[in-house]
Amino acid sequence: MSMRFAELAFRQTPMGDLSLRRRRDPMLKIDVYEVKLGDEFLMSSLFTVAEIALARLGLAELDADGDLDVVVGGLGLGYTADAVLADPRVRSLLVVDALEEVISWHRQRLLPFAEALVTDPRCRLLHADFFALSADPEGYGPVHAVLADIDHSPRHLLHPGHADFYTPDGLRRLSGRLHPGGVFGLWSNDPPDESFTALLREVFATARAEVVAFDNPLQGRLSTNTVYLARTPTEPAGSS
Repeated sequence: MSMRFAELAFRQTPMGDLSLRRRRDPMLKIDVYEVKLGDEFLMSSLFTVAEIALARLGLAELDADGDLDVVVGGLGLGYTADAVLADPRVRSLLVVDALEEVISWHRQRLLPFAEALVTDPRCRLLHADFFALSADPEGYGPVHAVLADIDHSPRHLLHPGHADFYTPDGLRRLSGRLHPGGVFGLWSNDPPDESFTALLREVFATARAEVVAFDNPLQGRLSTNTVYLARTPTEPAGSS
């Protein structure tokens, strides 16, 4: 029998106090895993539909039959990474997280999908700044897909230093990490932002926002998140 509540890990970080908690939901009769940074809830295992959809929708955009190389920005509870590995076409997955503690939770098997992620030979967990790595020409790539779930939305950032990523120059640097026809996917807690979708269309060949609906047992209604999907041209710039 699970404990009603347990703090599985706690660490002070430069971004605030980070904690991993497990609680038993008496109504749903399941264990719920939650991550808090300071006073903010970063993630909950109650709400994972859109995180999984980020992987599935992003990879569904790709035409290749196999040997896909994927980068996930933000490890979190591991749902996006697990969904990427469920696609048999994936050859390699690099998961980047700025919080070493989050990677440690998985390596200690404290989270539901931890065993699968840390033992799958296709998967590598990297403690690094995803935004700095994406801006660095030597950071990674070329890859077929980059899927990011770090900030609450392009306008609601966890840290002001992330802002440059969501500018035309930042997105162009990211597009340079992708193969022709590669996909950038971004999770957002907010409704679709038409101005951000338009910005994606300035940089990428195509872009759209998908609304993902899911049951919210805490509020007794449907809630929604947004997944932005953008593709680079299928032919390199300048080719005929």
